[in-house]
Amino acid sequence: MKFSSETLAPTSGSVVERTFALDAASGDGPVPGVLWTPADASIAGTSTSAPAPLVLMGHGGGLHKKADGLVARAVHLVETYGFRVASLDAPGHGDRTRSPEDERWVAAMFRARADGDSIAPIVAEFNASLVERAVPEWQAALDALQTLPEIGAHGPVGFGGLTLASAIGIALASVDPRITAAVFGGVLVYPALTEAAKRVTIPLHFILPWGDAEIDRASGLALFDAFGSADKSLHTTQGGHHEVPWYEVEETERFYARQFAAQQSAGQQAAR
Repeated sequence: MKFSSETLAPTSGSVVERTFALDAASGDGPVPGVLWTPADASIAGTSTSAPAPLVLMGHGGGLHKKADGLVARAVHLVETYGFRVASLDAPGHGDRTRSPEDERWVAAMFRARADGDSIAPIVAEFNASLVERAVPEWQAALDALQTLPEIGAHGPVGFGGLTLASAIGIALASVDPRITAAVFGGVLVYPALTEAAKRVTIPLHFILPWGDAEIDRASGLALFDAFGSADKSLHTTQGGHHEVPWYEVEETERFYARQFAAQQSAGQQAAR
């Protein structure tokens, strides 16, 4: 992991934003990422002696690691709770070049929309490919992030994001035990995703946009039911998956804070 810039995050005088490039074992070139941390380690009562909670935040399909909404959520998490937040560009997104196969999928989606056809089969195939490539990248990023002194190797780790980010996050949480809490939702469901969800057993906050034109309610409810988590909650909101209200964002933040506090307390008890 090589950091290339450091500045204060937009609209914030207390959050540092650092961009980095991560060497990818896939041979797809460096993976661009960004890390947000408190400018003052004592912000929100964070103790520098305790491992800091880290939230991995994915972006939606067609967006990137510094999409406006993602940055706003990241900055708010750091300012309010003192968490650390990191994001990566998914394959073929943001500062990354699309492969010829990615270009074919994207063109097929535009054609289907123009013809009034369902894009679901195309998205399912495209997302499955993106997930296969992205999960090892997120694991490598987490390896590197946990070596940083401002994060550490033993703090709680969450993953959050809707649509494409949920597809990646569900697959990641199903294989990496370091992920200890997650926020998912608004994702197109396909069989491999449902199978991965069955292996997810961590505390889960699931968002189901009730008016989503491209993801039907029944498949969203079935996916929620498939998760193996004993601690999971379903939150429905009006509108599509690009219209999640800010109060729901704040609810996801409280979910992280509640889960991380419980996990840190349990860790301290176990260490005694």
